[in-house]
Amino acid sequence: MSAEPLRVIQVGAGSMGRAWLGALADSPDVTLAGLVDLDVDTARLAAAECGHPDVPVAATLDGLADVVADAVLNVTVPAAHRTVSTEALLAGRPVLCEKPLAETVADGLAMVAAARVGKRLLMVSQSRRYWANLTAFRRLLAQIGPIGILDCQLFRGPRFGGFRDQMDDPLLVDMAIHQFDLARDLLGGDPTAVYCESYNPAWSWYRGDAAAEATFEFGGGKRFHFSGSWCSPGLETSWNGTWRASGAGGTALWNGDDAPVGQDVDGRPIEVEVMPEPEGIAGSLAEFVAAVRAGASPATEAGGNVLSLSMVEAAVQSAREHCRVDIAQVLADAHAAALAADHPPEVAAELRSWSAVPPSETTAA
Repeated sequence: MSAEPLRVIQVGAGSMGRAWLGALADSPDVTLAGLVDLDVDTARLAAAECGHPDVPVAATLDGLADVVADAVLNVTVPAAHRTVSTEALLAGRPVLCEKPLAETVADGLAMVAAARVGKRLLMVSQSRRYWANLTAFRRLLAQIGPIGILDCQLFRGPRFGGFRDQMDDPLLVDMAIHQFDLARDLLGGDPTAVYCESYNPAWSWYRGDAAAEATFEFGGGKRFHFSGSWCSPGLETSWNGTWRASGAGGTALWNGDDAPVGQDVDGRPIEVEVMPEPEGIAGSLAEFVAAVRAGASPATEAGGNVLSLSMVEAAVQSAREHCRVDIAQVLADAHAAALAADHPPEVAAELRSWSAVPPSETTAA
């Protein structure tokens, strides 16, 4: 594909959709070809206010069938991710999908199958992977590795109101996907099991459990420890969490906002340079464009990201059943559920053909 701006149809014009409309307007690498939302009037207003006054608007992707587009940006609610992404992928368009990939691992696996059938890229926007100081933290870890112990603390006191206040597991389901996904990235592997306890402090304003502690086992004896709360106002951590990594060559710390620090086994500081780069959703967008142009597989391609989603599902299951949960069993159960669900025939056939879950082969862009 040429270096001409990527023509993108965005689906979803809510609050997160507006953020993406702004990112698209700021990027020289993309142009908004169309906007889809069930509320067409809201979509037109959002487009105009975010710098896209003349973009075609419709209530469905079918309504923009005559629009020439190279890719689809899926910013719908998680319950609609599978339907919208599958339609786009089977129509031959790569998709950048807001996190989480899907509401369930079963739906996520079906989306991976659709990407393989359509032979198009399905990438998840794990926007918190894209921070200049995080990139510097990665370089520190490479100097002190291999990493065997990774810890993250996330303590905030947001008062969102609305649906989050009524969720069963607001911290684990709505937030922890960021930290769990980043743990896979920083440890350079995938989890094998988890033990998690969730709870709700007496002063919590959430109906469901707003605090949790989880220990994930990774291959090679590695461990990731997560401790967090969404009802802890005062002295709050970064939204990225605070991180500590221990390796054979020393220790590295990152407070989630500023430049990381490191120290080797002899107590000497380890220097690392922070380089400017696109951050947040702008970073996701830049990697997606580069992957589509090069036919490459990005770091958050859906086939791998479904494992991050499985960490959430496994942690919730562990907390509810008060037991250690094997990630492989979570994936197997999700595959069985996906096989039992209703899918386009070619997607169902792809799911049936898998000998491993998720399949190891990457999908071409």
